[in-house]
Amino acid sequence: MRTIRYILQKEFIQIFRDKSLLPIIILIPIIELLILSYTATFEIKKVRLIVVDQDHSTESRHLIDRFSGSSFYRYLGQKASYDKAKEAVAKGDADQFIVIEPHFEKKLLNEKKGEIQITTDAINGSAAGLMAAYAISIINNFNKAILIKKLPLHFSGMPIQISSSFWYNPELNYITYMVPGILVLLITIIALFLSSMNIVKEKELGTIEQLNVTPIRKFEFIAGKLIPFWIIAMVDLIIGLLVARFWFGIIIFGNPLLLLFVASVYLVLVLAIGLFISTLTKTMQQSMFISWFVLVIFILMSGLFTPVESMPLWAQQLNMVNPLAYFIKINRMIMLKGATFYDFHKDFFILTGYAVAMLIFSTLKYKKTS
Repeated sequence: MRTIRYILQKEFIQIFRDKSLLPIIILIPIIELLILSYTATFEIKKVRLIVVDQDHSTESRHLIDRFSGSSFYRYLGQKASYDKAKEAVAKGDADQFIVIEPHFEKKLLNEKKGEIQITTDAINGSAAGLMAAYAISIINNFNKAILIKKLPLHFSGMPIQISSSFWYNPELNYITYMVPGILVLLITIIALFLSSMNIVKEKELGTIEQLNVTPIRKFEFIAGKLIPFWIIAMVDLIIGLLVARFWFGIIIFGNPLLLLFVASVYLVLVLAIGLFISTLTKTMQQSMFISWFVLVIFILMSGLFTPVESMPLWAQQLNMVNPLAYFIKINRMIMLKGATFYDFHKDFFILTGYAVAMLIFSTLKYKKTS
């Protein structure tokens, strides 16, 4: 333990010697958490809408009012023809337009049907699906109102009353969903990059030979390199949890100590992966490239932005070695659902086994000469 303590002293002296490093390590993740939580969203709001009203009747105006009064839409006004509305979408000035056919109201009254055309910019497929669903929902409600108005006897009975209950995120706030995931992402970036550049930095400075000729054992060297950045990453996590609580108003429904315990194991795993990368590389540039390559795969397959269940089966199986996917899932379960250890114990034991394996690989890969 005395040897590890001396290595820790050396590492902390190096960290605090660089006056600009510590503020970057602490402040940058918090700033990124504040920015990304507001901007990294798949919510579709303020859809730019144009209407081509070829009927100009009372019912067509009622329908337009339903769209213009919706919080999901930003009504841009009317165009005289289909071609002009199409041109606006092609230029990127609008996201969607609706064409109300001539004699719309007359057909509703006499033929009991009317024609409406919805055209949506579908470059972004998922966004287009949501925009189309918004429009169809509004039209369905409009249609229901007409039926009740025109056929009051048919709807004079007791209608079905729908009452919705949303668990874990009752206000359907996307920030509540994103903050736990982004917080995991940021501490992962900090831990992986710092640890991956640690040993290789000693190689570039030429101090690794001085350490190799000392009687320090391999596990003591790895522990001394891992613990300082583990502490820094845990401090980042605690600050991030405080920001989530007092800035975003996200209450941790689960046990905070359980969350910190799981995070401590997870960070050991991430730091071990970084140290393993550091033992493989000879320069900091190589280490940065490999770390970034690994991180991009972990992030895009983690379920942070897209559901894991939507991925191909082979990708879901490959995701079993993605630590980010495990901890994002666990963090959301604890923070938002109030999950207990039993609810995610299998994922935790996988992370623990993964961490032990990576520590062993890192220790074995580090070549020490005496």
